[in-house]
Formats: sequence, C-alpha cells, structure tokens
Amino acid sequence: MQERKILLCEANISEGRDMQVVEAVFEQIIRFDGIKVLDRSSDPDHNRSVFTFLGEPETVLEAAMAMTARALELIDMATHLGSHPRMGAVDVVPFIPVRAIAKEEAVDIARRFGSYVGGLGVPVYYYEDAATRPERSTLPKIRKGQYEALEEKLKSPEWMPDEGPAVFNPKAGALVTGVRFPLVAFNVNLRTTDVSIADRIARSVRHINGGYRYVRAIGLKLEKEEMVQVSMNLVNYSKTPIHRVLETIRSEATRYGVSIVSTELVGPVPLDALEEILKFYLQVDGFSMDQIIETALLD
Repeated sequence: MQERKILLCEANISEGRDMQVVEAVFEQIIRFDGIKVLDRSSDPDHNRSVFTFLGEPETVLEAAMAMTARALELIDMATHLGSHPRMGAVDVVPFIPVRAIAKEEAVDIARRFGSYVGGLGVPVYYYEDAATRPERSTLPKIRKGQYEALEEKLKSPEWMPDEGPAVFNPKAGALVTGVRFPLVAFNVNLRTTDVSIADRIARSVRHINGGYRYVRAIGLKLEKEEMVQVSMNLVNYSKTPIHRVLETIRSEATRYGVSIVSTELVGPVPLDALEEILKFYLQVDGFSMDQIIETALLD
C-alpha cells in the first residue's frame, strides 16, 4: 500500500487584531475536505496570524490559494502597524514536506502557488529550498526594510520579483513562499518594559551577530502585557536545540537583572524537538520518544 503524501503549510497573514477578518480568511482553509488544521494563532501586538494546516499536496495548494485570495481582498498594508517584521498582507507561506513527498515535489507546489499569486498582481519571492538566487535564500534578507522599503526596492533590478509585476502594490505589498525544514517558532517573554534589553539578548543568540548558527531573533515590545519578548525562529532544532537557546537567554537576562516570565511555542512542534528538552531537563539517560505511549498511535 502506497504511503499517503502529506504536505504542511504555515501561512502568515498581517492581521492579528480584527478577528472578523482573521476568521474570514481562515474559513477559506477549512472549507476543503481533507485539510487538517494543526494550529491557528493571532497576536495583536505582532498584528499577525499564523495558520498551520496539512493534507495531500494538491488540496493544501488549493487551500493556500483560496486563503491568500481572501486575505488580499480584506487586508490593506497601507494602514498596517505591528511589531513583527512584515512585507505583505500575506507575508510568508512556507510549505514543509511531512511524509512521502520529495523536496522537489514540494518546490513545484510552492512555485505553482507563487505563479498564482503573481497572477493576482502581487510581487512574489521564492526562498529557502525554492530560492532562485543565493542572496534570496533566507527570509530576513528578502524582508529587509520591510513593507516601508518595498516601493524603492522594486525599482532595483536585483530585486526583480520571481513572479508577478515589479510594481509596488500598496494594498498587498509582497509575498514570500518556498520550501523549508520544519522550524520552531519560539518566544521568550521577559519581565521588563525595556525593549533594548530584548534587543541585546536577541543579538547575543542570533547567528547574524555571532550567536547560534540556526537562530534568528529580534526583540519586541508587548505593550498590552507590559513585557518585552525575544522572538525567534529556530530553523534547525536538531543542530541548535530549544533548551540550549533558552538557557543562554536566561543567562543573558540575569546580566540585566531581568527574569523570564514565560515562553511560547507558536504553532506545532516536531516530536524530535521535544525529545532533547526532556533529556536535558529531566536528565534521563537514554530516553527515546518511543517510550511515549501516544507515539505508537502515529505509526
């Protein structure tokens, strides 16, 4: 019996405050039979929502296209404000192979999705495994300057989009899509309102400033909670595990007399990523995820 192909999509839209808009966009995903939603989250400080869903590749593609079309109708980037970096109404839509699907097939799905969005008049850039140029391999490089810099950026030949017109679309902005390893979105909230402390700690752990090779991090202010946050993407948890990053942040925070209030895992997390956490904090010798009863149900 042939194993069923499973593709995961983690769509990020630039709306986390108007829940009527978020719900209208989300409804476009769940109307497709065979789609399973793993997570949905909205953050008003970030002004961003993330929908994580999976299914067979063609169904996931159809759901992603429908979701994007609706979001482009309802979200206006010209009025968007939020603490999270962003470049478009539908900001980034990565596809992640989960089971029985080769990277090349996933890239084909991402490219078909990008071609569709480009046909709607939105500049599209491919990143990670779908990137067409080395300088566009990572999201931070593509998104540098964010939405505010996009109009000038599109005038440069080096930033000619992979799909769609090289023309500034003030309502939609631009979209990034591609295929990547399953990253872990991990945030650490600190008991202070001084965002400069979060900025300094983010610089100490992120790769671009000499920190961990597979960590991207920024400092954000959480106005409503009266805290600050080190917001991170761990792009390869097997090489830079969660506990190592957390303990480094804890150590750095102590330098400033600041404590950790809480942490957040945004979206689904692979079991493999949690295995190292259990081994580290419980100090269990020879622990395996096979020891967890529910793991057997996944086979």
